[in-house]
Order: sequence, then structure tokens, then C-alpha cells
Amino acid sequence: MKIALAQFKPKISRNNLESHLDILAKQKNIDLIIFPELSLNGYYLQDKIFEDAWKISELSEISEYSNKFDILVGGAIKDNRDFFNSALYFSKGNLIHHHKKLHLPNYGMFEEARFFAKGDKIESFETHFGKFVTLICEDIWRGSTLAEIEKIQPDYLIIIANSPARGFKNGKIEIIEQWKSILKTASIFAKSKTVFINRVGFEDGLGFWGGSMTLNNKGEILDELPLYNEMTKIIDL
Repeated sequence: MKIALAQFKPKISRNNLESHLDILAKQKNIDLIIFPELSLNGYYLQDKIFEDAWKISELSEISEYSNKFDILVGGAIKDNRDFFNSALYFSKGNLIHHHKKLHLPNYGMFEEARFFAKGDKIESFETHFGKFVTLICEDIWRGSTLAEIEKIQPDYLIIIANSPARGFKNGKIEIIEQWKSILKTASIFAKSKTVFINRVGFEDGLGFWGGSMTLNNKGEILDELPLYNEMTKIIDL
């Protein structure tokens, strides 16, 4: 399975859709492309969520591209009166799965719970590549999530994130080492191939580190993208 990891640098703007379409137009000979958390919106939306959130019907151009290859994007999605931090999986011209982030951080630099509603479940879904589970950032940092994916045993576990760099010790960025530990643990619990895709760029003084990676079902890192660089890399998983 050939997967394009789009380690993307979004802006606080609806123009991110055009950037997605530009990247999609350049892809050849892939099965799936994955963008980071909130790739359609940027992270610090705050009150702009009322203007910039998307309705599913507004993403028809992405849906059309999924007739060529599967697409997973992150975005702020309006559903009736609520807004959800969402992972959307498109295939064969249709939205086949909509994961709504369950665990919304609301401490320190994070204030998602002020603006987003919570999702309420983790579900697997079938693709022509096997059984998938998609999660969003903080979702995986819970023992309950590890227990759930252990029961599901997906073929592929996809985690999209907006993780800023923080904590420096012994010449290493602590959050990166913590992420590697949790991803290795999740891969072993789920017995799945795992893809982690994190954004890059700066917003409001925070630097997002990228470092997207893939792991096998033994928790071994197979591929690791550079820190801080915007890039799209095709990997064979």
C-alpha cells in the first residue's frame, strides 16, 4: 500500500482547500494520502470557527479526487449547531468515515473544549485495503483508547495531529520522545500498522514539529519524516 504523508503547513484560512487541491493534483501511483489534524483550517481558529468551519457538502472537490485514490483530511466541520474537530476519509467519490475527536485538550496553550463539541465513539471502518481506525491527536493519549483499539485490532491505525514542540531535556524535545512511546505502545496493543501525521509551521508563537512516522505492528518505526519541514513523502507500508 503506497501512502503519501502530507506533512502540511496550514494557515488560519479557508484557502487551505486550494492548497489541498494543488497537492492532490500532483499525486501519482498512490493508494492513500493523509493530511494532519485541522489541515483545512489551521489550529488557532477560536471565534473564526463560526466563519471558517466546513460543511461536508463544501468538500465535493476533495470527494471527487478520491475516485483516483483515498484521501484523509482534518478539518473543523459544522454539524447542525455543533462544530467538530474531524478526520474525514474519502474513497471512490464518497465520504466513508467521519471521526469526531473525543478528547479535547483544554489546558495551558490548548482551548479546544471552548469551541468544539466532543465526539462519542471510536469506530472501525472497512476500506479496500482492510480495516481502519482513525484518531485525532489527544485521542490516543488515553488508556481507554488503547483498550478500545486492542479490542478492534485494525489493519491500519491512522493518527492525525497538531502537536507543538515543547519541553527540552538532554538535547531532545520531550514531546517527540513521548509521542514515540505512545505510538509504539498503540501499535503493539492494536497489532496494526500505524501512521502518525503531524503538521508543521508556526501559529501564535508555537512551532509545530512535523516528524510524521510509520510503525509496524511490533512498534518499530519504519519511516520518519524530517522535523519542521513541509513535505509530501510517499511510503510503502
